[in-house]
Amino acid sequence: MARARIADDVGASAVRAAAPGAESDKVGADRNTTATAVRYLLQLLAERAEGNTVEVRVPPFGAVQAIEGPRHTRGTPPNVIEMDAPTWLALATGSLEWSSALAAGRVAASGSRADLAEYLPILRMRE
Repeated sequence: MARARIADDVGASAVRAAAPGAESDKVGADRNTTATAVRYLLQLLAERAEGNTVEVRVPPFGAVQAIEGPRHTRGTPPNVIEMDAPTWLALATGSLEWSSALAAGRVAASGSRADLAEYLPILRMRE
């Protein structure tokens, strides 16, 4: 059974409340708002980069499979990206670049397809 879709107005509002700056290591909202923001941005990633090749994890809030390619069905996926909520929010909103996050050790990425650079940012908060 699929999860209920987070409405765009609810998700965008949560992202605005929770998104940190690129150098921040803390989110700017309560746990429920942060969870909604993280899940909404993961939802958008999964919609825009449909597929099952890469698993993107933001514990403890959520995970999605995305990016076209070979489908993973059992065990640990060969392509995994994992990060904390502040890093995901910063990447997804454009206040942190993928290469900078990798260089700083804020993202753990394994597998030949574990690269989100072409899909980020997902939702720009500042133009």
